[in-house]
Amino acid sequence: MRVPFRLIGGVLVATLLTQVTACGSIFYPDRRGQIDGKVDPAIAVLDAVGLLFYIVPGLIAFAVDFATGAIYFEPGKTAQVAPEKLKEAIGPDGQVDNRKLQTILETELGRSFPLDDPRLIQHKGSSQQLAMFGLQPAA
Repeated sequence: MRVPFRLIGGVLVATLLTQVTACGSIFYPDRRGQIDGKVDPAIAVLDAVGLLFYIVPGLIAFAVDFATGAIYFEPGKTAQVAPEKLKEAIGPDGQVDNRKLQTILETELGRSFPLDDPRLIQHKGSSQQLAMFGLQPAA
């Protein structure tokens, strides 16, 4: 009789451990301590897998991630490119060439940005902003 209890206990411990490791607090410990933000869908899906198979571990995974804030994307995470490198994307008439800009961003940041997306909102800068980066207005 002791062998089935040990087997069931071992399976239960293994399933709990596999589900608890699906927590965002394990994958992204640097995200802990956030109060709110945009929910990371990858972490939410991993936690939801626990709900499909094992209700209690899935609820524990969601509770831990929401309590620690590890389920949220990092706030204010930015990427920067030196202004000197961005000068290459500005034409002689002062207009920004989106293709050149996209190429610069892909090589510098390692990510692609859909600059040709019609939903993209472009803001015009002021001469003070250009002077802050050491650039001179060309147009």
